[in-house]
Amino acid sequence: MADLPLPAGTWLTPYVAVLRSRMRAQRAYRLSFASEVFSAFLIGLVEFAEVWVIFHKVKVLGGLDLEGALLLFGLSNTTFALAQVVAGHLDTLPNMIRMGTLDAFHLRPQPLLLQLITSDISLRRFARAAVAIAVLGIGLARNDIAWSPATFALLTITLIGGIALFTGLFVAAAGLQFFLIDGAELTNSFTYGGSFAAMQPASVFPTPLKILFGLAIPVSFTAYLPTIALLGLPGPPLLPSWLAWLTPVATLWVWALALCLWRTGTRHYQGGGG
Repeated sequence: MADLPLPAGTWLTPYVAVLRSRMRAQRAYRLSFASEVFSAFLIGLVEFAEVWVIFHKVKVLGGLDLEGALLLFGLSNTTFALAQVVAGHLDTLPNMIRMGTLDAFHLRPQPLLLQLITSDISLRRFARAAVAIAVLGIGLARNDIAWSPATFALLTITLIGGIALFTGLFVAAAGLQFFLIDGAELTNSFTYGGSFAAMQPASVFPTPLKILFGLAIPVSFTAYLPTIALLGLPGPPLLPSWLAWLTPVATLWVWALALCLWRTGTRHYQGGGG
């Protein structure tokens, strides 16, 4: 992957410079980098294999057949994997808080959240995204979708909104770490657990889970609702297919919550004390 172009004399310059250095560092040890990329690729294949096995045993689940499941998996994993590339390294925030290394970021005259997001990038995660994008392409080709400008618009809204929504969940989880410190398992239940929930047909969920993953933590907007909208399916109670067009609203809700938690968390932080 080529280095990011370095903009001259703009506010983005320091962030791009850091990202370029991280990308060069990861590629410096080629064998290690290749093994990490291959491992991430295998993870993507294993996740897809789970869906493949389920829908070869159960022909229809939650109103979706195998072709519909391909589309659902492709949308959910593509958006989550790319969001993981952008903000997945925020998972390391508890270690930074415990070790006191977060204090160094406060010394720089840039927004803390933007510094942390651009402080690293995991190139190996593109391998997992590649699997998801390939499955998405197959799902789009194998399903009988009535293509129109509205369909292309919905697909674009879904991909951009889904990436932004999952990124917001990573930010919200990071904001909670200022209070939990050792509560990564709890926050992972909403980030990685949300990713798993997004891969499932929400129609099989009981009502409390439909409310949780459809409204409170609206991961259903990243894949399930767009899938049934693209396939022309009506959707279950509480989650009709026309809600897919409200993905930007769901994304704004997640980011409002995320920024509130982040602001509260950073104000609560008193330093590493080391």
